[in-house]
Amino acid sequence: MYIPTLDSKLVGEVIAQFRKKKGISQEVISGLADIGRTHLSAIERGERKPTLETLYRIANALGVKMSDIVIGIEEAIDEQNGSI
Repeated sequence: MYIPTLDSKLVGEVIAQFRKKKGISQEVISGLADIGRTHLSAIERGERKPTLETLYRIANALGVKMSDIVIGIEEAIDEQNGSI
C-alpha cells in the first residue's frame, strides 16, 4: 500500500524561497518568529519539519499567509511529480 509522505527537504526549500524573495536573513526571520536560527536553518535544509505552530510563526514573520506557503509546497510537489 502506498503511503504518501511529505518531503522535508522540499518543505524547507519552499520556506527558504519565500524568505529569500523577501530578502530577509534567517536571523531576522527567526527573531520575528521567536524560534532559534539554528532551528530555522535545520527546517530550510530539510533536517526538520516545522510544526503547524512554527509554520504559522514563520509565515507571520515573512508577512504572508500560512496557506501561501502550503500552496507553494503543493505546487513544488506537483512539479516534482510532473503533474504540472
